[in-house]
Amino acid sequence: MGEDVSHKKNETEKMDAVSYKTISANEKIVKKEWVVVDAQDMVVGRLATQVARILKGKNKPYYTPHFDCGDNVIVVNAEKVKFTGKKWDDKQYVHHTTYPGGQRFATPREVMRKDPRRILEHAIKGMLPKNRLGAKLYRNLHVYVGPNHPHEAQNPKSINIKDIK
Repeated sequence: MGEDVSHKKNETEKMDAVSYKTISANEKIVKKEWVVVDAQDMVVGRLATQVARILKGKNKPYYTPHFDCGDNVIVVNAEKVKFTGKKWDDKQYVHHTTYPGGQRFATPREVMRKDPRRILEHAIKGMLPKNRLGAKLYRNLHVYVGPNHPHEAQNPKSINIKDIK
């Protein structure tokens, strides 16, 4: 009888030695990169979902929901995005000035005339978490009008969003 108990004890020790534990991402594991995305002829919502996934780090094997493990994303050619259907005139962006009667409405066409970057920034920000982590992730987004950006020193790699599944 004594032998059987000691035999079972050895098996449990072996189980503890080969423990498979989920590793949570931290500063040592995460390798943040810089990526460039060309927004030319891309649909706003579909582009925004892919960029938000990259910002959150969901494309990485060590993704952790409560930690910033995403990349820094540079979006160029923001003025060349497109909408499907009649959204250029039917969609409404709403904001409030915080004064009584200060509710303001704008169509994407009007917003594009003032600042083309705001359309993509608004779409991507809406797909990020609504908390401090989301604010931190949003600071990793850089949207520019035209093909040039001032981040050449970071050696960003260009990626094609259409290739990502």
